[in-house]
Amino acid sequence: MERSKNNSIFSDVDWFTVLLYLLLITMGWLNIYSAVYNEDHHVITDMTQKYGKQLLWIGTSLLIALIILIIDEKFYTAFAYLLYGIVLIACILVPFLGREVKGSRSWFRFGDFGIQPAEFMKFAANLAIAKFLSNQFIKIADYRNTIITLIIIGVPFLVIKVLQDETGLAIVFVAFIFTLYREGLSVNYLLLGFLAIVLFILALLVNNFYLFVIIGSLCILASLFIRRNAKNLFMVALIGLIACGMVKGTSTVYEHLEAHQKVRIDVLLGRGTVNLKKEGYNVNQAKIAIGSGGLLGKGYLNGTQTKYDFVPEQDTDFIFCTVGEEWGFVGSSLVILLELTLIIRLVFMAERQRSAFSRIYGYGVASILFFHLTINVGMTIGLAPVIGIPLPFFSYGGSSLWSFTILLFIFIKLDSHRLAILR
Repeated sequence: MERSKNNSIFSDVDWFTVLLYLLLITMGWLNIYSAVYNEDHHVITDMTQKYGKQLLWIGTSLLIALIILIIDEKFYTAFAYLLYGIVLIACILVPFLGREVKGSRSWFRFGDFGIQPAEFMKFAANLAIAKFLSNQFIKIADYRNTIITLIIIGVPFLVIKVLQDETGLAIVFVAFIFTLYREGLSVNYLLLGFLAIVLFILALLVNNFYLFVIIGSLCILASLFIRRNAKNLFMVALIGLIACGMVKGTSTVYEHLEAHQKVRIDVLLGRGTVNLKKEGYNVNQAKIAIGSGGLLGKGYLNGTQTKYDFVPEQDTDFIFCTVGEEWGFVGSSLVILLELTLIIRLVFMAERQRSAFSRIYGYGVASILFFHLTINVGMTIGLAPVIGIPLPFFSYGGSSLWSFTILLFIFIKLDSHRLAILR
């Protein structure tokens, strides 16, 4: 007998992924509670405290997840472009209608309630990319299709970076490069991206004149080992000019950055003497907190660096410090392992999809979560710049938790439809 529609909605859900989600948000809430714990205010439902508010966000996130699972999966394919347009318009309007928070005007405020549209742009852009590339006549290897895809990614990137000055949220869109690579983007683009990063770093560490000499010498050397015709020599010269332009452009952009942005780059690259009481304070305190946890940690609610507010943003961007101090190396490894397990599970789910739309969207989810995890953990231990992006399902914040929940559960819904097709 055929199962009823309502029954199949939940019986086809990948419950292992849901369990990982529930485990991560529960552990995240426990760490938020510890990060802001106060002996005078410790009632878990106290809405004046961040852990009380986060409990509300968790409850509403579960409701959102339920609604996503109930909605027909065709909704996400049919309205992918519309959702992209709506969220993009919200991102454009928020600098003019929103409220300034920590130097950037990227929030809509409704009393005590705040929404950051840029967080939701991740799932909206993912839907649009999946919609475009899933067309059977579209091949990412085609130059024109590559340009269109990059426009879909680049427009929200520029809006969030230029209009809202949210570097962290904007740079997350770089994660889609992994999705595009899976769909057939030439490895040459990845190599060019890697070389661009190398040139960017060298331009800040080495005198530009010496770099120009090195680039020129490499171009001359390359011309000696290739077939010397007009086309090849032109390409070598063009690549050399582009490389020199990138070096000069990087230096120019750096000189026009604001002071605090220069400081972050200098801290990351180890340029000059870092003042641990000023520009190096965040990362230094984060390292102290994580290192002081040792193997097993100081115990839950016993973190001194956390309790006495030595670590800035310890419940949001630097929540991994709370994990490291109180849970130690073992607990930190467990958190990373659970996050990676979820990401690997999503890749496995993406590969088993019967539709291109679901596969592409699934890879987008895995790419975004991997990028968040890598950068967030990296910046707390000094291996990545402090750009302010949350640890998935752990960091405090309603917008980030909602966006991650929507991002994940749309794919869970798409995956459940795969089994419905097989029946």
